[in-house]
Amino acid sequence: MVTPTSARRSRPAASVHSVALGAQTLRYRVAGPAGAARTVLLFNGIGASLETAAPFLASFRSARVIAFDAPGVGASPAPLLPYRLREVARLAAALLDHLGIATVDVVGVSWGGAAAQEFALRHPQRCATLTLAASAAGLVLLPVVPLPTLTPLNWWTGMFRLAQDVLQVHAEALTHPSPHGWLYQLLALWGWTSWHRLHQVRAPTLVLMAGDDPIVPVVNGHVVAARMPDAIVETVAGGHLFMLTRPAETARRIEDFLAAHPLPA
Repeated sequence: MVTPTSARRSRPAASVHSVALGAQTLRYRVAGPAGAARTVLLFNGIGASLETAAPFLASFRSARVIAFDAPGVGASPAPLLPYRLREVARLAAALLDHLGIATVDVVGVSWGGAAAQEFALRHPQRCATLTLAASAAGLVLLPVVPLPTLTPLNWWTGMFRLAQDVLQVHAEALTHPSPHGWLYQLLALWGWTSWHRLHQVRAPTLVLMAGDDPIVPVVNGHVVAARMPDAIVETVAGGHLFMLTRPAETARRIEDFLAAHPLPA
């Protein structure tokens, strides 16, 4: 938990803790102003630890941010058996219970976008808004960009940018996922889709997609948003890991979205 001393500061340094939630231990980080009116819950991308996400967490100006290492990533040990995304959503809800937080603004990135969708579907009363970055609806993922923009030059430009992003992010990260943990994250996504359930998401949703993303092309963001009752799509510069390579710009977009959707009185 955040100590009373740090809670009195206007912007405390990020604090890292571990908590046992049943059989699973999660390492989590709390960053940002302790007295903030909004709390952002981040579901990170595949293999991404708290260290990887640190620049993004530090970029929020007015919101408190909570992030955690998924099972098998960073300092969160891998469970004995593979898990599904619903288990990630359950662990996130249990972490919020531990912290005494009822409602959050959910942000999910890539793999974490799938987990964030699962959280919004299974815990709608706790999800004030939803932001999906470089995310898709699972099995409905479209592997190609629209034909008017599908050229060898565009594809290779996107792949080159992705390679640069991966090198930068992993060079700055202090820990790396274990092969065991990485496999479990892949298995959690295997066969998963939200497409037939997205109409149930009532939270206002911001879908951020990168123009140079060869992994999850922009069209997938439109597929997701079209299935939701209250969603908008915005395209940003950069590649698949834009949230990590452009953390300040991404955080600003999200906080502007939160400001446009006040919490209920």
